[in-house]
Amino acid sequence: MASSNIFFVIAIVAFFAVPSCLAIEFTVGDEKGWSLDFDYQSWAAGKEFHVGDKLVFNYRAGVHNVIGVSGIEFQQCQASSNNTVRATGNDVITLSTPGRKWYICGVAGHCAARNMKLNITVLAQVGSPATAPGSPTSPSAATPNVAFSFYGWIAVMVSFIGLVFV
Repeated sequence: MASSNIFFVIAIVAFFAVPSCLAIEFTVGDEKGWSLDFDYQSWAAGKEFHVGDKLVFNYRAGVHNVIGVSGIEFQQCQASSNNTVRATGNDVITLSTPGRKWYICGVAGHCAARNMKLNITVLAQVGSPATAPGSPTSPSAATPNVAFSFYGWIAVMVSFIGLVFV
């Protein structure tokens, strides 16, 4: 009886704990950080951002800031007064929803003249059910679903352990 309880606990922990372990923390601009005259679109190219991942903006506090904006505000390099301004110098933003995300530096001239802006697309959380086909947040059908195979192996291993110890 105790072994079946242990099996149940292991299964629950594996189901709930593993997705959070798959989150990635991206330091925006890598070692350059959030600074002037850096091509953030090139930095983001080829990276896959998922719900649960984190963006870390490192910069000298008081010199720059980070503002999440709309697509139109991004194009105009202007934030409305109701946008949250982050200015700690080490701002961490957890990507909580799929879709397009836009970030700018709100210091005068830094976005428009000095390229301090970042535009990314956030995909559904790794291992979550796929979104509607053809939507901009759904993974490509040609891309293998690594999360599915990972969770599949976990299920197989937990089942095997359950059979051996029960």
